[in-house]
Amino acid sequence: MSCEVELNINNRKQKFVLNKVAKQANASVWFEDGNTVMLATLTYNPDEMVEEDFVPLVVQYVEKAYAVGKIPAGFVKREQKPGDFETLTARIVDRSLRPLFPKEYGYNTVLTVMALSADEDSDLQTAAMNAAAACMYLSDLPFAKMVYGVRATRIKGEVIINPTLSQLEEGDFNLFVTGTKDELLMIEFAAQGQEEVEIIPVDDIMLDGVPVENTIVKYRINEIKEDELVEILAKVQEAIKEGAEAYEEALKPFKKEAVKFEERKEEDISEYIELIRSKYSNELREIIKHLSKSERDYLLKQFARKIASALNKEEEFENILKAVKQVKREIVRSMILNEGIRADGRKLDEIRPISIETNVLPRAHGSCLFTRGQTQALAVATRGGDMDAQVYGNLTDKEEKLEKFMLHYNFPAFSVGEAERLGPPSRRELGHGNLAKRAIEPLIDPEYEETVRVVSEILESNGSSSMATVCASSLAMKAAKVPLLKMAAGIAMGLITEDNKYAILTDIMGLEDHDGDMDFKVAGTFDGITAMQMDIKLGGISLDVLKQALFQARDARAFILELMENAAKEIKYNEDVLPKALSFKVDPDKIIDIIGTAGKTVKEIIAKFGVTIDLDRDTGKVKIYGDDHDSLNGAKDYILNVICKDDRPKTPEFEIGKIIEGEIKRVVDFGMFIEIAPGVEGLLHKSKLNGKNPSDFKEGDKIKVKVLSQSGFKIELALVEE
Repeated sequence: MSCEVELNINNRKQKFVLNKVAKQANASVWFEDGNTVMLATLTYNPDEMVEEDFVPLVVQYVEKAYAVGKIPAGFVKREQKPGDFETLTARIVDRSLRPLFPKEYGYNTVLTVMALSADEDSDLQTAAMNAAAACMYLSDLPFAKMVYGVRATRIKGEVIINPTLSQLEEGDFNLFVTGTKDELLMIEFAAQGQEEVEIIPVDDIMLDGVPVENTIVKYRINEIKEDELVEILAKVQEAIKEGAEAYEEALKPFKKEAVKFEERKEEDISEYIELIRSKYSNELREIIKHLSKSERDYLLKQFARKIASALNKEEEFENILKAVKQVKREIVRSMILNEGIRADGRKLDEIRPISIETNVLPRAHGSCLFTRGQTQALAVATRGGDMDAQVYGNLTDKEEKLEKFMLHYNFPAFSVGEAERLGPPSRRELGHGNLAKRAIEPLIDPEYEETVRVVSEILESNGSSSMATVCASSLAMKAAKVPLLKMAAGIAMGLITEDNKYAILTDIMGLEDHDGDMDFKVAGTFDGITAMQMDIKLGGISLDVLKQALFQARDARAFILELMENAAKEIKYNEDVLPKALSFKVDPDKIIDIIGTAGKTVKEIIAKFGVTIDLDRDTGKVKIYGDDHDSLNGAKDYILNVICKDDRPKTPEFEIGKIIEGEIKRVVDFGMFIEIAPGVEGLLHKSKLNGKNPSDFKEGDKIKVKVLSQSGFKIELALVEE
C-alpha cells in the first residue's frame, strides 16, 4: 500500500512517496522537492557472490530531457551517454554511500537515480543524493544508515543552507557535505570569485555642489581561511544532523526488515599471518621501502613465492600473498602511529622532493613538468578564442553556456606500470580534473577573455596526482601568459587512526592512500583554500581532527607555493608560438558589414591574414587572434576599411507610433514586408493584421502601418485600418 511522507527541513519542503512505483526493486523512493522529482531504486543480486576483493556497488544518475520539457538534442533523439554533471553526481553519491558497506559485502548492487522533473532553480545534485540515501536506508541491507547531503554558500557574510541555484551563483563558495547524524563522510568545496561594485565619491569634482561618484568594480577570489571553513562546516554538520534525524524518524516505520547477508568467504590465513609476523617482519619492512607501486607489488609477490616455496606450499600462493599484504598494512600503520615515521622514511609532515621544469614543449603555448617524489604531471596550456570554448547546457539551463576554462586530467595505465590500452576518461579522471579546475578557476583574471584548455598528463603516479595537476596547471598557465591573479598549489593529506591514536600525514603516497583511513585533498593560495575534497574510509571524522589536518595542509601549501613562485620567475616563454590578440569596438550596426553576405567578408579576412575573429553583435566588440602582430594589425585595418565604406543607405530613424503609408513588397507565410521609405522595409507580422491573413493582401497594394519598434533596419509594424 502506497503512502506519503512530507517533511519541511533545512528550508526545503519535501515529500517521499513510498510503495507506489518500481515496487519490484528491493527499495524505491519517489522523492519530491518542490517541482523536482527524483526516482531512486536499489537492487542487488543475493544469488551470486562476487569473489574479488572490492564492494560491487554501481551508482547511476540519469537526467531525462523530458524533466524540463525538452527533446534530446543531436541526431538520435534519446538520452545518450551520461554527461559530465551526471557522472560527477553519480560519483558524489557513490563516495558518500560506499563507506557504509562492509568490505565483506559481495553482492552486485545497483543504485539508480533518475531526474524525472526539474525546477529550473533546483539543486539536482542534493536532491539526487538525498533520494539515493533514503532509498538505501529503506532497503533490507542491514548496514544502511541514514545519510544526508547539504549544500551551503555565503552571501554578504550570511551562511545559507540549501541555497537555490541563483543564490549559489551569487555566493562566495560552493560547499557540499554529506554525513550521518554523527559523522561527516564527504566534503566538496570550491571558492567562487565574485565581482562587487563599489561607489567612491570623487571629492575634487563637484556637480551642482555634489561630489561626482566613481564606480569601481572589484574582484574577490574568495579563498577561505582554515578557521572560517571549520566554523562553516560546524553549521553544516548541524544541518546534516537535523536532516538525517528527520529523515530517519519519518522513514523508519517503512524500513524493510534487515536481512542477514552472507559475508564474502575468505579462507583462514591466520596461520600465515602469524608466521610472517614472527619470522619475516624485518624483511617485509625492507620491501615496503620500495616506493613505486609496480616495483613494490612485484617484490611482494616474489616475497610470497619465497615463503610458499620454503613451506613447500606453492598451491597456497594466493593465500600467502593475502597474508603478506595484511602484515604489510599492519607494519605501515604501526610505523606511523608508534614510531612517527613513514615507509619511505619521511616525517609525518614532510613533503617528497619536488622538481619543476617549465615550457618543456617548444611548440605548446605553455607547459610544466611537475614531479613530486614518484608522481609526475605534465600540464599543457593552450589558448584560444571564443569559438574554442566548450558549449554545454545543464538540464535546467534555458540556453547553452560557454565553458572558457577547461582542465582535462588523463591517467594512463603506464603511469603505474600497468599494461592496459588508453580509453575514454573514467569517472575518476573526470572527478580529478574537476577538482583541479575548481582550484584554479577563481584565480583567472576576470578581465581575461580568451579560452584556455589545460591538459594534465599523469606520466608517473605514486599518490596525489590530482594535486600535482593543480601545481603543474598553474605553472603551465603562467608559462602560456594566462593572467593568474595568484597561483594555486595542492597537497593530499592522509589519516591513520587506531583506538585512540591518530596521525595526520602530509603528501601521502599510494601506499598510504591504500592503507590509510582518509583521502583529503586541499588546494589553494597563500591566503586560503580554493578547493577541497575529502573522502572518509573509516566512517567519519571529527572537526577537531579535520581542523588540524587543514592547518598542516596550509603549511605544506605555502612551502610548495614558494617553490612554484621561484620557478615562475625563471620561465622562458615560447614567444614564437604564443597567440597574439587584439580587440577594439565598432558600431554594433557595423558588425553585419564585417560578416558580409553569408559570412563572405569575414571568411575572406580570416583566409587573407590567417587569423581568428570573434564578433559580438550586442557590444560591437571585435577580437582578433593570430600568430603575429603584423597579421593582427593587417586584419584590423581591413575591418576598419570595410566598415568605413559608406555604400549602404544610412539607417533612417522613425518615430515610434508614427503612422505611415507604405507599399506591400512581399507577402510571406508569416506576414508582409512593407516599404515605408525608399529602400527601407519593415515587417508587418501576421499577428498584427487585426485578424486578417497575409493572403488577403497582394504585392503592390498601399496600406497604412504604425511603427511599433525599431532596431537599426529591423522595424516592426502594425496594420492601421481606415
